[in-house]
Amino acid sequence: MIKQAKKQLLMAAALAALGLSASASFAKDVVVDTKGEVPYVIDGRNVVARSGFDLCWRTGYWTPAAATNTLQADNNLPVGCECDKDVVPADKCVVAAAPAAGAKAAAPAAVAPVSDKVKLAADALFEFDKAVLLPAGKAKLDDLAAKAKTVKLEVILAVGHTDRIGGDAYNQKLSEKRAAAVKTYLVGKGVEANRVYTEGKGEKQPVTAGKCNNLGKESGKNKKLVDCLQPDRRVEIEVIGTK
Repeated sequence: MIKQAKKQLLMAAALAALGLSASASFAKDVVVDTKGEVPYVIDGRNVVARSGFDLCWRTGYWTPAAATNTLQADNNLPVGCECDKDVVPADKCVVAAAPAAGAKAAAPAAVAPVSDKVKLAADALFEFDKAVLLPAGKAKLDDLAAKAKTVKLEVILAVGHTDRIGGDAYNQKLSEKRAAAVKTYLVGKGVEANRVYTEGKGEKQPVTAGKCNNLGKESGKNKKLVDCLQPDRRVEIEVIGTK
């Protein structure tokens, strides 16, 4: 079972995006693998953190093997059974049969304490092909940082995004730089660096989907298209904490 120090390290090193939530019914306790590496982000209640799309947040230790070999303490099943059903073999996600009559029953798993969660969210916008915060983005982050001081902070999640113009690999790197720019700004406002978890999604999650078609050539020189795609050039930020 994870020692308390390990829990705090994971919580401080992990936790990225608008709409993230935690599932109280999953991963009440986690058993680390032989290397002591946990593949998913764990919040202050020792619960795997999930996005607004109910997807588990992965740490830098995530691999298909880690998702399979890292076990939940309450049922001894791979933690990936809930998070990555397409990766973990189905036969490993079957709960063992109940003991025969007369057999000594196992002690019930301890229930993790539930905190009163607080979530604050904002978007920071960027110019085309840039990772420098716009003044409006800085203003939103100033407000977010101030509100974060009113809660017991667990983590700040920052996920970078780009518009669809440009190559996939280039946009992935650009989205990561944008998330890093938000982290740098928040740290400058007094937030502990190890409380900010960043991730880049490239152009995979546009908010303008279908709204900017038929505007001409897919080029950064097409001002009409660039302006239309402005909402996609963003970092989604969320503060997770307790009252």
